[in-house]
Amino acid sequence: MTLKNHLTTTDHNRDVLGMKYIYPVISRRAGGVSIGINLNTNNACNWRCIYCNVPNLTRGTPPPIELDILEQELRALLTDVLHGDFMQRHVHEEDRQLKDIAFSGNGEPTSAKEFPQVIALVEKVLADFNVLGNIKVRLITNGSLIDKPSVLEGVKHLARLNGEVWFKVDAGTKEGIARINDVTLNPQSHLQRLKNCAEACPTFIQTCMLALDGLPPSEADIIAYLALIAQAKDLVQGVHLYGLARRSEQAEVDRLTRLPAEWLEAMAERIRDLGLVVQVSP
Repeated sequence: MTLKNHLTTTDHNRDVLGMKYIYPVISRRAGGVSIGINLNTNNACNWRCIYCNVPNLTRGTPPPIELDILEQELRALLTDVLHGDFMQRHVHEEDRQLKDIAFSGNGEPTSAKEFPQVIALVEKVLADFNVLGNIKVRLITNGSLIDKPSVLEGVKHLARLNGEVWFKVDAGTKEGIARINDVTLNPQSHLQRLKNCAEACPTFIQTCMLALDGLPPSEADIIAYLALIAQAKDLVQGVHLYGLARRSEQAEVDRLTRLPAEWLEAMAERIRDLGLVVQVSP
């Protein structure tokens, strides 16, 4: 069967349905269809991860969110997914399960000042469709703004919606964070934000590991990363460890390569030795 505009794990095109804020993807980590909410329609983010697949990525924050349009789009797609033939038209049979509503998109979602309002809007819409509490509502975040009171309150609200946070930790040193995420960040400050987030809502660490200039993370980098996340092991739900799935749109693209699945699995074992649950997506 040939599917029209079929979705795959390697193509997260935000424009497949022509909507402004809402887009469907097949998420390899969620294990099925994810309805994405893209608040950063101007491709602006406060980080610039070298593996990011957002084209024309810029530094900054999103423009004002048109909440009425976002709600209309979310209702339209949910209607098609739950009551229409969306799955038959766009999704291969093995992936035909709605797994979550995910705040992700083309930048850091918590940088939108309307972020708390959008969470309230999602709660209302899911209640109207009688699926509130039955599917996950996920925030995929770099975690850098968790210490803002409005963002932390939004995360607490998320917890009441069967919510979950995927919080980015890609390295354990200031130098490693600068190299991978292109930001100046104190690892211990980021750790505190992670702890605050995990206390407010069930939280998974999400970590992308890759080869840079043909070399995997050094042993020193690995030890620093393990030491950092070990300090949060009693608060977080686990770790999503993943490799490169899609081509980077950043200047470093030609310097990046995927690590072998065996390397990532060996890394996962070292994380498990800390007492953490690990999901690996090579």
